[in-house]
Amino acid sequence: MRIIVDSIGGDKGPGEIIKGCVEAVNELDINITIVGKEDEIKEELSGYNFSKDSIDILNAKDMITNEDDPALAIRRKKDSSMVVGLKALAEGYGDAFVSTGNTGALLAGGLFIVKRIEGIERAALATVYPTRKGFSLMLDIGANVDCKPEYLKQFAIMGSIYSEKVLGIKSPKVGLANIGVEEVKGNNLVRESYKLLKDANINFCGNAEVRDIPEGVMDVIVCDGFIGNVILKLTEGMAITMFSILEEEFTKSFKSKIGAMMLKPQFKSLKNRLDYREYGGAPLLGLKQLVVKAHGSSDAIAIKNAIKQAKTFVDKDVIKIIESEINILEK
Repeated sequence: MRIIVDSIGGDKGPGEIIKGCVEAVNELDINITIVGKEDEIKEELSGYNFSKDSIDILNAKDMITNEDDPALAIRRKKDSSMVVGLKALAEGYGDAFVSTGNTGALLAGGLFIVKRIEGIERAALATVYPTRKGFSLMLDIGANVDCKPEYLKQFAIMGSIYSEKVLGIKSPKVGLANIGVEEVKGNNLVRESYKLLKDANINFCGNAEVRDIPEGVMDVIVCDGFIGNVILKLTEGMAITMFSILEEEFTKSFKSKIGAMMLKPQFKSLKNRLDYREYGGAPLLGLKQLVVKAHGSSDAIAIKNAIKQAKTFVDKDVIKIIESEINILEK
């Protein structure tokens, strides 16, 4: 198996991405192709020990920034690491593509270069969202800011398939993110989507009030990309803030420091459950081949886990499962 990794576009620079690639090939039975500036990649790799046959390089000199118009950048920046990597994936050079770059451009590139599964109108970013009960699958988390009810229906179907076939949840409970549980609550998009989801061949359990999502009330949470991204980033921010407050409280006195030492294993376990790095990246469900969006601020740990996640998805034939079932479930 070969995973193609974009080394350009992350907040922490190519160094952390390349380090994550090295750690991945040393721990997993995979090969990696790193896309980016060849000289820069070679210089970074020279400081690590790994099987030289396990990593190769695709040279790409250009970069798509967060300020670029996504669709125009994909069309015009042919030598960008994202375009070069996506083309390599589409041409069968690898089994999956991982990038920390511009989310909109990655979606546009996925649609223009990799192409959608027949019958899918929009690809959706899906992520594992930690809850009290374990986790939920949430989609979309940023690929589609503006949605139609039909898109949310397809997100629900793909999320249900992925949750059942890959995550092993039998008849996953699907919920629509909303400001209340009542059917009449929400804006026009949510209300119209509710009507479609009621008639879909999935285990739709109604609206999921956002405050209840962390409790794990649903196995699959469906929403448009704007709402999903807000929920995800607010959760990340709250987790960081809460741990900062706890650290301040536990360092105020000698007695509190002793208490903190006794509770250190529990706090570490909790932090790991809430750490986005532990969950890798977000797959773009609905494309013909696997594209994974890693967090923009990913470090080596997050990159390694995103690559590991991509390997698992490919091993489990997620794409083929969606291809074989999406049209049946939509009827």
